[in-house]
Amino acid sequence: MLIYMFSYSSDAIERAWQILEKIPGRATGAYSHSQGVKGLRDEIAAGIAARDGFHASGDNIFLTDGASPAVHMMMQLLIRSEKDGILCPLPQYPLYSASIALHGGSFVPYFLDEEIGWGLEVDELKKQVDEARSKGITVRALVVINPGNPTGQVLAEENQKKIVEFCKNEGLVLLADEVYQENIYVEDKQFHSFKKIARSMGYTDDDLPLVSFQSVSKGYYGECGKRGGYMEVTGFNADVREQIYKVASVNLCSNISGQILSSLIMNPPKVGDESYESFMVERDGIISSLARRAKALEEAFNSLEGITCNKAEGAMYLFPRLHLPQKAIGAAQAAGAAPDAYYALRLLQATGIVVVPGSGFGQAPGTYHFRCTILPQEDKIPAIISRFKEFHEKFMDEFRDVSRDEAPTGTTIESGGD
Repeated sequence: MLIYMFSYSSDAIERAWQILEKIPGRATGAYSHSQGVKGLRDEIAAGIAARDGFHASGDNIFLTDGASPAVHMMMQLLIRSEKDGILCPLPQYPLYSASIALHGGSFVPYFLDEEIGWGLEVDELKKQVDEARSKGITVRALVVINPGNPTGQVLAEENQKKIVEFCKNEGLVLLADEVYQENIYVEDKQFHSFKKIARSMGYTDDDLPLVSFQSVSKGYYGECGKRGGYMEVTGFNADVREQIYKVASVNLCSNISGQILSSLIMNPPKVGDESYESFMVERDGIISSLARRAKALEEAFNSLEGITCNKAEGAMYLFPRLHLPQKAIGAAQAAGAAPDAYYALRLLQATGIVVVPGSGFGQAPGTYHFRCTILPQEDKIPAIISRFKEFHEKFMDEFRDVSRDEAPTGTTIESGGD
């Protein structure tokens, strides 16, 4: 009776029955296999194969409570002591530095190049690996976040090929954080998984150990409270796979509702399904709205004195750079705060707008940034921009350095923020 009261589509009802048939006990209250329900893992693998054009196996899928536990699991397996290093981007999502520290390893940073749209240069990777090795650190893995968090860039296919080649040559595990794969906002870029790139280059499981992370928290679905995600693990020998399974077994299994949702995002409605058209309207509407929000914020930031902002090609964030007056930097130092943290706190106090200081993500020395999301409702963006502009203009006026023309004789003028 409830089915008819809520007017569910026929394919949604059929999918629900199919899911129940796959789950032990036909309910969500029982434990599953430690890797997750086999039928749901097979659905995810089929979705990966459809996305990439290469075979995927449910046996390689480990369902987790979001992507974060999967990252922790791999760090636990990779790190033996402080002499083991993990190569991570700066700026970076702090999950990585925190999990490396938690498991007793060494964080080996590589800098993304802001001048080329937060590009990832293989020469920079090589430089940082060589420097770490000179200190006695064994670099075991490379973390790549694509699309980027907090920087919003989408890697070009040729760039990804160079990264895959680098990992193969250096003997590194490639940890591919691909949770924003549905969030692409520019026509000249598209998402390519690192597994697809590696297979298109002719590399097999014998050539490259690769772990790909996906989550139900991002994309057009944004179900972060459901705690669903998975990692696809390829390129490891049987002994290592056994250890991965042992670590997964410690937590018994991930929650069943999150497992179901993970299977749904990788196997959405298809052409011919009753719900397909409404699904596409909703999905495309969400993505196009996010793209408009990103563009509006980017243009607003770039219109202001003392802010430059790269385009958000993907993900859910912008990472503008603050070119702060030296007087503002001095005020921050006097307050015992990083300059970008000082700016962010003043912004919060004046407007109620919350941004995250760039110092929380890591940034090139002498530069200051903040991360903002593009998630507020689209109709609220103009008001947010207006409040932000008003604050920023007052802030810049308050801390404006004395110009050279106005400076008294003998006054030294300093430039700051770069």
